Amino acid sequence: MAESSTGTTQEQSPSGLPIKPIPGNYGIPILSPIYDRLHYYYFQGHMGYFKSHAAKNNSTVVRMNMAPGMFISRNPRVVAVLDAKSFRVLFDPSKVEKKDVLIGTYMPSLSLYSGLRPLPNLDTTEQLHSSLKSFSFHLLASRKSHIIPTFHEAYSSLLDSVEAKIASGPVEFNSLNQSSAFDFTCNAFLGAVPSEVIGPSASNKAAIWLLLQLHPLASRLTKFIPWPIEDLLLHCVPLPPCLARSDYEALEKFFSKAGESLLEDAANKFGLSHHVALHNLIFMTSFNAYGGFRVFMPILLKWLAYAGEVLHRRLAQEIRSAVDSSNGTITLNALENLELTKSVVWEALRLDPPVENQFGHARTDLIIESHDTAFRVKKGEMICGYQPLAMRDEKVFTNAEEFVPDRFVGEGKKLLEYVYWSNGPETVVPTMGNKQCPGKDMVILVGRLFVAHIFLRYDTFSAVHDGMVLGLDPRMVFKSVEKASDQ
Repeated sequence: MAESSTGTTQEQSPSGLPIKPIPGNYGIPILSPIYDRLHYYYFQGHMGYFKSHAAKNNSTVVRMNMAPGMFISRNPRVVAVLDAKSFRVLFDPSKVEKKDVLIGTYMPSLSLYSGLRPLPNLDTTEQLHSSLKSFSFHLLASRKSHIIPTFHEAYSSLLDSVEAKIASGPVEFNSLNQSSAFDFTCNAFLGAVPSEVIGPSASNKAAIWLLLQLHPLASRLTKFIPWPIEDLLLHCVPLPPCLARSDYEALEKFFSKAGESLLEDAANKFGLSHHVALHNLIFMTSFNAYGGFRVFMPILLKWLAYAGEVLHRRLAQEIRSAVDSSNGTITLNALENLELTKSVVWEALRLDPPVENQFGHARTDLIIESHDTAFRVKKGEMICGYQPLAMRDEKVFTNAEEFVPDRFVGEGKKLLEYVYWSNGPETVVPTMGNKQCPGKDMVILVGRLFVAHIFLRYDTFSAVHDGMVLGLDPRMVFKSVEKASDQ
């Protein structure tokens, strides 16, 4: 306890910060959650919504309603943590429970997963969590040598398509990336290309299944549907899982055959039943990996396009020099030496993490600290972290709102402990005891591969950010490409 300027005593946290009530309120039941949802999706946008609450309450820890709210989700009331320090509470399994909070206050129907709760919906205290996470580590380790060649196959073909079409006008990247990302992830993990086995509609089947899970988070599907109608369609009632039944059955058949050896490993090495392993393998590949890459690639392309030709020339020089030193091929060693390229990937993830929000329930009564104040959170309360704002904390990052390509070069690497895109600090290793993304290192590797493939082909390019796809990833359109001068 400490004495305030008025002579009264004020309770302090263990680190000496004053403990204050969490500002903000939840408003009028039913009406306020709906009002807040409309601001989140349509009137202010995600960033504006969180920034306005922080500014109004002069606090980066604040009570608010979280979309989608009424009537589709559970209790919309959350404690939002919006700075780099308070956000870290979400990474502590001893303080926060992560059971069924992957998509926040909304829980998709388990029939989308054949009645199972997939790994990301399991808390670290559940026995199955350790077995499934061990299986995910095994999958990544056993297939790591396939990542570079399968990426080259998929994305060389994508860039071939861009070059073939761009003479006739601008080329949308997202539609090409949807197919390439699914072919790449399945080929990398399973050694089979779904567009060749299932057909050209393979990625559409995965996309429909994803939409059935994520539609409460989507917005502005098309300019032809007025927002009040869209809100009723997407944010008020769950879309029936049966809409994805036939698509999921096709995926199930593909994964069961292509992943046969992995499913045998799951049984023999990790004690997992065929049913549990199969549907988690589908989830890991189609939701975690494919879903992540179809969002991440446009994000990375957006920031590369924004940075412009000066950065493009620097990246091209670094990448081509490293590849030349590796006998003209892209290798893990060559990619590891790309300091600027790695920094660019981390900076894109800092500004635009593919997953914006992290959630958890307070496991016990606990104290959360921001930079200058502490707050009490009661057991069971939901904590919501908005990563794009937490990773733009001006008290941690200089020019935090700007894209700084070499931010994480040299001494700048010390700031990686505040890069949280993977549900944990970039400096922390995923383990069976935490909820950090098992594929964290693969994402960074693939990001570097993407940048390398672009600048091995092109000295520079131009692309524009033309709205959002489902309100989840930036729609990117190539305007021009300048072939490498040394080709």
